[in-house]
Amino acid sequence: MPSVKPGVVTGSAYRDLVAACKQDGYALPAVNITSSSTMNAALEAAANAGSDIIIQLSNGGAQFFAGKGIKDAAAARVVGAISAARHAQLMAEYYGVAVVMHTDHANRKFVPWVDEMLKWSEKAYAETGKALYSSHMLDLSEESLEDNLSTCEEFLKRMAKIEMSLEIELGVTGGEEDGIGHDLDTSVEEIDPRLYTRPEEVEEAYRRLAPLGHFSVAAAFGNVHGVYKPGNVKLRPEILLESQKYVSEKHNLGDRPLDFVFHGGSGSEKEKIEEAVGYGVFKMNIDTDTQFAYSRPVGEYVEANARAFKYQVDPDTDQPYKKQYDPRVWVREAELSMAARLEEAFKDLGATGRSVTKG
Repeated sequence: MPSVKPGVVTGSAYRDLVAACKQDGYALPAVNITSSSTMNAALEAAANAGSDIIIQLSNGGAQFFAGKGIKDAAAARVVGAISAARHAQLMAEYYGVAVVMHTDHANRKFVPWVDEMLKWSEKAYAETGKALYSSHMLDLSEESLEDNLSTCEEFLKRMAKIEMSLEIELGVTGGEEDGIGHDLDTSVEEIDPRLYTRPEEVEEAYRRLAPLGHFSVAAAFGNVHGVYKPGNVKLRPEILLESQKYVSEKHNLGDRPLDFVFHGGSGSEKEKIEEAVGYGVFKMNIDTDTQFAYSRPVGEYVEANARAFKYQVDPDTDQPYKKQYDPRVWVREAELSMAARLEEAFKDLGATGRSVTKG
């Protein structure tokens, strides 16, 4: 696919990448990162898997990327996101993978965050012909459908001018992610119906947004952020198929006209993942599992080298511990573990060896 080259993809290259995923029956992991280290681990995993990748930041992830030393949290969320996008643009070319740069859930409180990031991309587009991000997400699912879609219309009109895409959420993904949403009680008998999006809602979104520009839909089919013990909430990917058929018939379109995303992918059953991909999911979010994969080897390393984290020089043996406590050693262990977990995700999603930059 000649339009897709290593680096951050936007515009037609992004749409071609999405189309390739759906046509060939695979999806890409959307990896939440918080630092250059976690981004590099994601890029390394993609290169090892021979796949492309979606890299995304939550508002808190963007703030952390900028550094907690910046006291203005709102400013840090913006400049952290911009810094991450620039890091990805340079490094993706050297890792040889196509990267979709995306920001995760932004509810009404964080609409100004998206607005400020767009200003940076508008400036970059005017100067270089390319936005800094492939897409942003507006998660207004806790509001009325009218308030949700009217705001999405406003932003998509603006984003289309600089060849960016918009991700929207219809229905509510259970759980909490970086301060957005609510922890889910899976022990209750009555499950919130908003956890399952109705085809009529998806069709209204298509009718209003499709004429304006490219968009994708995070439709709720029982998804839950984080990893929970089994409860009453069940994944029902068939809801996605019902929406695809409904919109296709209503608008006289072809097979699977909607571009779906899968939130709350960590801990999901592999069979359900495969089914959802077959119904038009091209993107599956993964955060909780990669956080644990990154952190676990650090704890193991500290336990195995406990004295090195108490003394620079062992008081009993005079042994210097610089080589043990050097952050490059244990951070590298974290990166390798995160990359290994992501390589598993690429396999689960059928993306291994599918990079469109290779052919």
